[in-house]
Parts: sequence; C-alpha cells; structure tokens
Amino acid sequence: MKLDRSSLGLPWSEHFFWLWALLTFLWIAANSSLAIESVASGAIISAALAYIFTRKTGVWRGIRFSPSRFYHFILYTGVFAVELLRANINMMRYVYAPRIDINPGIVRIKTGLKTPLGRLALANSIALTPGSLVVDMDGDTLFVHWLDVTTSDPDEATRIIAGPFEGYLEKVFG
Repeated sequence: MKLDRSSLGLPWSEHFFWLWALLTFLWIAANSSLAIESVASGAIISAALAYIFTRKTGVWRGIRFSPSRFYHFILYTGVFAVELLRANINMMRYVYAPRIDINPGIVRIKTGLKTPLGRLALANSIALTPGSLVVDMDGDTLFVHWLDVTTSDPDEATRIIAGPFEGYLEKVFG
C-alpha cells in the first residue's frame, strides 16, 4: 500500500525527523547515559524504527507539530502522573483493606478524540492507571474493565475514566 504523501499533513521526511528525535531522546533518557556508543546505537535503532513507522504505516497521519501541542503534551504528562499516583494510592487502599469491597465490571465510554493515535494514547493512559484496563476499541467507543464500577452511565463513566486525559490529548493529537 503506497501512502499519498500530500494527505499526511507533513512530508514523510518531517514525520521521520520528529519521530527519530523523540525516540532518540527516549533512548537516552531510558539508558541514562551520554556515552557515544549508547547514543550512537540509540540513534541508529531510532532511525530504523522511525523509518518503518513513517514509511510503512499511516499512524502519523494528520499530526501537526507545534509549540502549543508540545506544551499541552507536557501538561498531559503532569496530569497523567497525578492520576497514576491517585490510582496507585486507591489500589493500595483495596490491597490493605481487611475486606475487599469492589464491584468489577466492563463499562462503555465514548471518546471525542478524532485521530487513531489520540484514541490509542487515551487507551494506554487508561490501561496504565491501576484499576482499569481497555479490553476493546470500536471506533470512538472503548470498553473498559473497571475494578470498582461506580456508574454504568456511559457519559458519567467517560467523565470519570477518560475525563482527566481527554482534553489534553485532544489538544495534542486532535
């Protein structure tokens, strides 16, 4: 399948550069090393991955890079860290309680995110916070296994589960 470069928003080479830069930065951060061997191998591996992802898939379609989007990504990262901490404390409450009083179930939530990458980021954000797991995605609908279901209303469940992330992800991914 050949991609139409004009429909990608940016030329594939610009997508390649931004993805390569991001992956290289993540490699350096994960390795905590500025040794030339580590940085060089990370840059090469990142370039190969960026090439594959930008040339062979359309996942980067429609993504625009701007300082505003970067700013909202930083804000999203902070919100995600707070929600992760909150979910871990809540999970600790369940673990150390003398009697576990939970109401597990699967709820349906609807997202307003338009791009597949935005919906994927939302699904990963939900799955990475303890107590919830996305088990299926169908268009703009996510089915979430929730450890302690407090409502079966899709709008209320969306507000509780996806609400903290969705606004920021909308500004980052569209």
